[in-house]
Amino acid sequence: MDSVPALDESLKKTVGGSTAKVMADQLGLHTVGDLLHHYPRRYAERGELTRLADLPLDEHVTVVAQVAKAAKKTFNRGKGVRLEVVVTDGSGSLTLVFFGRAAHHHERELLPGRRGMFAGKVSVFNRTRQLAHPDYELLDRDSGAEAVDSFAHQLLPLYPACKQLPSWRIAKSVGAVLDTFEADGWRDLADPLPATLRENRGLSTLPEALRKVHRPRTRADLAEARARLKWDEAFVLQTALARRRYADAQAPAAPRVPPEGGLLDAFDAKLPFTLTEGQWTVSAEIFDDLATEHPMHRLLQGEVGSGKTMVALRAMLGVVDAGGQAAMLAPTEVLAQQHHRSVVEMMGELAEGGMLGGAEQATKVVLLTGSMGAAARRKALLDLATGEAGIVIGTHALIEDKVQFHDLGLVVVDEQHRFGVEQRDALRSKGKQPPHLLVMTATPIPRTVAMTVFGDLETSVLDQLPAGRSPIASHVVPAKDKPRFLERTWERVREEVEGGHQAYVVCPRIGDEEDDKAVRKSPEDEAERRPPLAVLEVADQLTKGPLSGLRVEVLHGRMQPDAKDDVMRRFAAGTVDVLVATTVIEVGVNVPNSTVMVIMDADRFGVSQLHQLRGRVGRGSAPGLCLLVTEMPEASPARARLDAVASTLDGFELSRIDLEQRREGDVLGQAQSGVRSSLRMLAVIEDEDVIAAAREEAVAIVSADPDLTGLPELRTALDALLDAGREQYLDKG
Repeated sequence: MDSVPALDESLKKTVGGSTAKVMADQLGLHTVGDLLHHYPRRYAERGELTRLADLPLDEHVTVVAQVAKAAKKTFNRGKGVRLEVVVTDGSGSLTLVFFGRAAHHHERELLPGRRGMFAGKVSVFNRTRQLAHPDYELLDRDSGAEAVDSFAHQLLPLYPACKQLPSWRIAKSVGAVLDTFEADGWRDLADPLPATLRENRGLSTLPEALRKVHRPRTRADLAEARARLKWDEAFVLQTALARRRYADAQAPAAPRVPPEGGLLDAFDAKLPFTLTEGQWTVSAEIFDDLATEHPMHRLLQGEVGSGKTMVALRAMLGVVDAGGQAAMLAPTEVLAQQHHRSVVEMMGELAEGGMLGGAEQATKVVLLTGSMGAAARRKALLDLATGEAGIVIGTHALIEDKVQFHDLGLVVVDEQHRFGVEQRDALRSKGKQPPHLLVMTATPIPRTVAMTVFGDLETSVLDQLPAGRSPIASHVVPAKDKPRFLERTWERVREEVEGGHQAYVVCPRIGDEEDDKAVRKSPEDEAERRPPLAVLEVADQLTKGPLSGLRVEVLHGRMQPDAKDDVMRRFAAGTVDVLVATTVIEVGVNVPNSTVMVIMDADRFGVSQLHQLRGRVGRGSAPGLCLLVTEMPEASPARARLDAVASTLDGFELSRIDLEQRREGDVLGQAQSGVRSSLRMLAVIEDEDVIAAAREEAVAIVSADPDLTGLPELRTALDALLDAGREQYLDKG
C-alpha cells in the first residue's frame, strides 16, 4: 500500500478483490473502517491451550493446540496416502487429516512439539473428532522447543471468521491496515469523542484503542481499548438519538386536551371497575404529552394483562374529545377484530355515534382490515374521511393510500415489534400535522429493550395487574424423557373442561400443503430433528385420542377471516372446549374462562413469545396453568430457556434473559435486512452505566449545538453510522 486509505475506502484496494468479496458477503465488511472495527471475539495466549474437549460438531472452529504425533498411512492397497496428525491441549485431542500431495507437504511442517492455530469444520470419523484439510498457522516456526517467555504469553486475536477466511488471514489484513496508519501517524483518523469529554472520562485516544484491541500486549491493554471503543459506540448512537429527540421536540403537533364532561368522562363514569394506581399514573403521563405542541413519542410497556389496552383507549377517547381521530394498528386480523369487539363492548352506547340509541357524546368505532367486503370497506373509509368515525382499529390495511383521515391526532401501535418502521411512518404521515404516537408492548423483545435502555422513547411502565387476575402456574413437560407427563397433560386439560373451563393448545406450524413445503425447505430440520408439530395433525390426534368427545376446533393464519372470527366468537361464547392454534392467539385474545394452555414443541418459541402466549390464561377468577411440552434433553440450552420461563411471571426479567441469550440485534433496525449489528463492542445489559453516561453527554452537546457545527469529527462518525437507510430509520422511528 503506497498511501493511507480513507476509512470509507473500499476494501478491494487494500486486501484484493477476491478477499474483499468474501469479507463483504460473509462478514459484512465493506470498507477500511469496517475492517478496523472488526474486533477479535476472543484472545488466546500463545502459552495457553484452548479446550478441545468442548468442540461442537459440524461447526467451524479455530483452536490453538500442540502436535502430539503424526503418521502417514496408505489405503486403497497402497494407491492412496493420508497424513493423520493428533493435536492436543491437555483437555482432549483432535485429529487433523490430509490426503494426497497435501499429506507429503504438511508432514514436513507438522512435527511433534510444534504449536499452531488450526481452523476447520469439526466432523466425526470412526468415533474420533477430526478436521479434514484444516487451514493452519504455526506459531513457533523456529523449533519445537519452548518459546521464549514474551512470545509464549503474547495475546493472539481470534476474529469472527468464516470457512473461506480463517482468523489469521483476517488478522494479516487488519495488521496491514494498522501498519499503514501507524506509518502515517494516524493523521486522517477522525476521533468522534470531543477532546474534553475524552480527558474528563479518562479515555485513551482512538489510535491507541485500535492498536491495543488488535495488538494487545497485556490484558490491561485490552481493558483500556474496550472501555474506549464502548464509549464510541454508545456516544455516537446516543448523539443520533438525542438529535432525533431534539428534532421531535421542535416539530409542531396539535395539542389534544379533552374538555370536561365529554366522551372520556362519560366512559370513566360507566366503568364497572376501578383503574389501578399504575393505570392512572401512566394515563396522566400520556395526557401531559398529548397537551404539548410537539408529538408524543412514548413506549407503554406492561405485563401481559396489566391493562395497557384500557390506558390506550382512554388516550384515544381524550383525543376524540379534543376534536381529533385515533387509529390503532394491530399486527393480525384476529387481533384487530378482537380489539374492535372489546373496545365496542367497553364503550357500549358511547361507540354508537350517529346511530339510534347512541349517547350524546358518542363517536363511531370502525374496523378496517384487508379482507373486508367492498361495501363495508367503502363505508369505513367514508366515515374516516368525514370524521364521523373518531376511532379506527385495523391491520396494515390502514396504511394504504386510499385511507384518508379527517384529522388524525393519535396513532397507537400494538405489539410494535411486528411492524416495520416504514409501516408506522406511513400511518403517521396521514395526519395534517405529525400525530402523537403511543407504542405498546407486553414483553419487550430484545430490540425494544435495547432501544428503551438507549432512551430513544419516553417510557411508561405498567407493572401492576388489575384486581381479579389470577396467578398462572407454569411447568415444563419433558415428553421424550417422561411420556407419562404428556399423558397427564391431556388428563389435566380434560379435568379443566369438565370443571366448566376451556383450553388452548398451541403448535409451531399449521400443517397444510403450503406450510409443509416451507418446512421441507427449512435447513434447521434437515438434521435429526423432526419437523415441528402442526395444528391440523395435533387437532386430529387429540380428537381421536386423549380429548375425544370434547369440542375441539382449530385456528390459524391461513383460514378465511370470517372463519377465524367465527371460531373466536364461539370460543369466547364457551361453545368450543379446546382451541388448537398457531401463535395467532399470542396477543390481545381475551377469554377469561380459558384456564389451561399447552404449548407443543415449546423449545421452538422465543422467551418473549412463550410469555405472551401464557398471558392468554388466568384472565378470570380461576387460576391459570401453562404446560410447556418439549422433547429437548435436560442439559440443553433450550431446556434452560423453558425452565427460565416456568420459573418467573415477570416479563421484564424474562426480556433480560431473552436479551442476554439473543444479544441486542442491530439497535438501528438493520438486522432484519441481514446487515450485521452496529454494536460490536457494546452489550446493552452489561454496559448500562456507559450508555447512561453517554446519553448525559450527548444530550448536553446536542442542546448546545444541535447541528454539531463545532464537532465535525462527530458529524463524520454519525454519517458513517447512519447510512441513508439508518438515518431514515431514526428519523421515522
